[in-house]
Amino acid sequence: MASSLDGLVFAPVADQAPGQVGRRTRFEYHERDGRVRAEYSGGDVVTGYLVGTRTADTLDFRYVQLRADGTTASGHCVSLVTELPDGRLRLEDTWTWESQEGSGTSAVEQLRA
Repeated sequence: MASSLDGLVFAPVADQAPGQVGRRTRFEYHERDGRVRAEYSGGDVVTGYLVGTRTADTLDFRYVQLRADGTTASGHCVSLVTELPDGRLRLEDTWTWESQEGSGTSAVEQLRA
């Protein structure tokens, strides 16, 4: 199992569609006893939160966000935690909007401290 996400900061490896997370978005994760949460903001996202669980290297969580245009959105995501060759962590995400149409995949990588 990859190391704890607690206190780590992640950034997307690519931009998504407008109104979604992008390369300027930052996620700060917290993890304890199989429970995971994160706050995120940047780019088109004013503020966002995710909350869920971790079993081995799989995260299962719901997310909600406030966008710069004043709209809100929410959804469900399952992420696989992997370790990069340089020791940083990467999350491979499969997500589905619950507040609107759409689904997809994305990835975030741990930023160096």
